[in-house]
Amino acid sequence: MPDFCANLTMLFNEVSFLERFERAHASGFKAVEYLFPYDWDKQALAEKLQEYHLQQVLFNLPAGDWAAGERGIACLPDRVTEFQQGVERAIEYAKALECTQVNCLVGIRPPDIPADKILRTLVDNLRFAADALEKERIRLLVEPLNEKDMPGFYLTHTRDALDLFRMIGHRNLWLQYDVYHMQVMEGNLANTLQDNLSRISHIQVADNPGRHEPGTGEINYPFLFNFIDNIGYKGWIGCEYRPAGRTEDGLKWLQPYMAKGGV
Repeated sequence: MPDFCANLTMLFNEVSFLERFERAHASGFKAVEYLFPYDWDKQALAEKLQEYHLQQVLFNLPAGDWAAGERGIACLPDRVTEFQQGVERAIEYAKALECTQVNCLVGIRPPDIPADKILRTLVDNLRFAADALEKERIRLLVEPLNEKDMPGFYLTHTRDALDLFRMIGHRNLWLQYDVYHMQVMEGNLANTLQDNLSRISHIQVADNPGRHEPGTGEINYPFLFNFIDNIGYKGWIGCEYRPAGRTEDGLKWLQPYMAKGGV
């Protein structure tokens, strides 16, 4: 049975961020993920994990000015130094939180820069990050996003990320497969998961439309979770959805998997 972790950026927004660790534990989760840890002291986060017996599964590399609409800087030629500094900062947090994988949001394509220069920048940056993280035994994940929610995002399909991996040729490049984003962009979820299982290090879920709880939209999640289990996926599944109401009230979909030890 798949193991589910709580995304503390999206879930338990009824309380402050540092209070969400307790809420996750009380709801039966054994692990957490979130977008970014950098606004909080890493020791304070480590203490929350220890206090509530939670594993840190994932967070993202620094992604620029999120509030201003930036969604990563790895493809921006004028931000290479900042990207490299962000990798080092992520390593510091990952080691403190005992987190063995971080995700890279590659960014929105800059409109006035030649495509070949953008690609060269992205390739060089991901190679740098893959090397630096591998030395610390940390996996580098890369995630495609849907272009409807994220207009101009550089990677929008599974094949985009896999083609990029082949171009770079580094063994420390892994796919973060977000079911919601890929349902919007390409569908064919089960076959894509099975065909690329060896490259997928993390899965995230939300339903479509609305990006709410599994079971609120068009995706057949009972089938998909069973399929993921049957094909031998061993990683975590991140609950990265927007609760339609109070977070705990929307966790009923998870109860059958809790009963089978999948949280």
